[in-house]
Amino acid sequence: MNRSTLFALPLFALALAGCSSTATTTQVSQAPVQAQPVVVQPMVPTSAQNVQTARLTTSIANGFVDPAALALMTAKDSNEANSAQFYALQFGRPGAPRQWAGDRGTTGSVAVGPYVRVNNLDCRDFTHTVKVNGTDYVRKGTACREQNGNWNVVQGTA
Repeated sequence: MNRSTLFALPLFALALAGCSSTATTTQVSQAPVQAQPVVVQPMVPTSAQNVQTARLTTSIANGFVDPAALALMTAKDSNEANSAQFYALQFGRPGAPRQWAGDRGTTGSVAVGPYVRVNNLDCRDFTHTVKVNGTDYVRKGTACREQNGNWNVVQGTA
């Protein structure tokens, strides 16, 4: 046997000896536990997560769509654009446009930026593109969600 084996063998035997157990079993008694009532508090969602109470609180007539396009849109076009605008602002991912289609080939898309806190309000940049009769109308701006849940344009450009 070489020297390292002679040195390691007693250490190995000592380590194994430490693993053996000759202890006696000790019984531990425990006092009865009285269960406390569990009070479950509902998690309060943030306003961006509150899907059930979210309601359509935008109006494309208030600066979300180019006025020239708005004059050419039907009621269905307006409803579809309004819905897309709201859901893009409320739940949209930055850079993922929300598409919509109305009557007579009118289409559009709404793209939003990330949420930004301004004066304790959630705000987002948006770009709403409407295509009517082959012409694109683009409206860019910033919208903020007021305390009552309404989205309002605070800055807009054509």
